[in-house]
Amino acid sequence: MNSTLRGQITMELATTAGLSYQIPVRLAFHQATPWAIELTFFLPGDEPVRWTVSRELLLDGLSTVAGEGDIQVRPLEWHDDDLVAITLRSPEGEAELIAPLTALHAYLLRTDMMIPFGEEFSDEWLDRGITRLLIGAELHN
Repeated sequence: MNSTLRGQITMELATTAGLSYQIPVRLAFHQATPWAIELTFFLPGDEPVRWTVSRELLLDGLSTVAGEGDIQVRPLEWHDDDLVAITLRSPEGEAELIAPLTALHAYLLRTDMMIPFGEEFSDEWLDRGITRLLIGAELHN
């Protein structure tokens, strides 16, 4: 029961330096961490960059401004197409990714089929986590 749902979306990356690229972004949803989506960005000439984003934050950002601090997701209502902006902030700078809303929504629906929203912290998941903690404690004693 430790499977991963992978997907890929092309997003537009706009940096604070004024550069803009169409880049592939790999999405990964791991059943072991059902509250998160891992986004891996493949930047021209650089190593891939990985961010982990709350699955709920991505879902909320499809219809309203969601998130504070390092990550914000919001629909771009001024645009004719259905687009979502994902703003990422770090000490190194800020980047904005523009994603197709329908593609992101379709991926989130697929994650919901694996583990429904709101059921990320099931009794089974908590039992597995406690067992891992206890086994880890026994190994260190």
